[in-house]
Parts: sequence; C-alpha cells; structure tokens
Amino acid sequence: MDKWNLFQRFLITENARISILDFIINAVIVLVLSVILEYTYSRCAKSLSGRKAFGANFFLIAFTTMLIISIVKSSLALSLGLVGALSIVRFRSAIKEPEELAYLFFTIAIGLGLGAGQRIITAIAAVVLLAIIWLRYLSAPKSRKQNLYLTVSSVGQNRPSLENIDTEVLGVFKASKLVRYDESAELIEAAYWIEIKKASDLQQFKDKINTISPEIRVSFIDNNSF
Repeated sequence: MDKWNLFQRFLITENARISILDFIINAVIVLVLSVILEYTYSRCAKSLSGRKAFGANFFLIAFTTMLIISIVKSSLALSLGLVGALSIVRFRSAIKEPEELAYLFFTIAIGLGLGAGQRIITAIAAVVLLAIIWLRYLSAPKSRKQNLYLTVSSVGQNRPSLENIDTEVLGVFKASKLVRYDESAELIEAAYWIEIKKASDLQQFKDKINTISPEIRVSFIDNNSF
C-alpha cells in the first residue's frame, strides 16, 4: 500500500512553487538572447525574404517554451497532459528553407534550457553558436548586397515567355527566387525576390529585357521587411 501511495503522489501534481526571482532572471536572459539572435538572423541569414518578420517571433517562441517547461518540469501529470495537448495542434506555416528550421530549433533550445533552470550551460551554448554564426558570416567574401522585389509585366503579342524572363533574371542577378507568376491571353506578370551587388545590375537587367520587347514594364521595390 505504501508503494501505491508513493506512486499516486508521483502522478499527482505537486505543489512545487516557481521562484518569482528565478523566473524573472530567466525571462531577462531569454529577452537578451532572443534580441541578439534576431539581430544575428537579420544580418547573417541567407534567406531572400522576410528576415525581420521571421526573426521577430524568436522571443515569443523562446519565452513560451521557457514558461511551459517551468510549469511542467515538476509534474509528470502535467508533462503527460502537455503531450496530449500538443498532439491536437497542427502547424500550418511552411518552413521555406532549412536555415529557418535551424534558427527555430536554436530558439526552442534557449527556452528549454532556461525553463529547466540550466542557465549557465544554455548561455554558454548560445554564445558559442552565435560566435560561430558571426565568424562564418564575417569570414565569407564581402560584397555589398541588397534584396529587392522585382516585377516584370507585359501585354500584347510581343510579350516574353516565362522562360525568357527567367533566363535574363538568372543571367544578371546573383540570387533569385520566383514567388509569383500570372499569365492570361493578353498579360504576363512574374515577380521575384532578387539579390543585387550594385545598382548598375538593375539597369543592365532592364536593358537586356527590353531587347526582347520595349513594351515590357519592370519595377524594383525595396521592402523594409528584409
């Protein structure tokens, strides 16, 4: 009977109090590391779009993870309940690039470590990983880069094909990604995220695309979310 009572006490949520001071300290560390990670991602990531918007979620993810672990770590019942609750959650946001997934795991790891009370090892590991990211970024060949949103549109019989547009885009810009394509009987429109080294690349592309048809309309937009 004593063993059964002990087992029941193990399953029942214990009245383990969370230290307010410890929680505040962990929250401050999460905030600092998340801000540094967000800045690192916005500067060092290779993604062509939405870096700032994506990085803005790091603090929310890390803090929420820390809060959950802080609550459930002292109770097996709460831990099992968490597993059941998460089993009905479906995440619909697509991960566009493996780099985004790596940063998400980094963010979750910060929350897990601090929620479990492992401040020193979490801080050391975060600093080491951030240092590696910055060393790789700083040691890479330097080039003045800018990310833009390119739209190419044309109407009439002389409008180019998507293959023609894509060939010119790949021939001028260092990196590009087709994000939207529309075509009808009279209109063709293609939109790209592009990366340029110098402003003259824009004029070079415009000149090359106009050799296909002078009626092609080209627009470049600098989006502040990069």
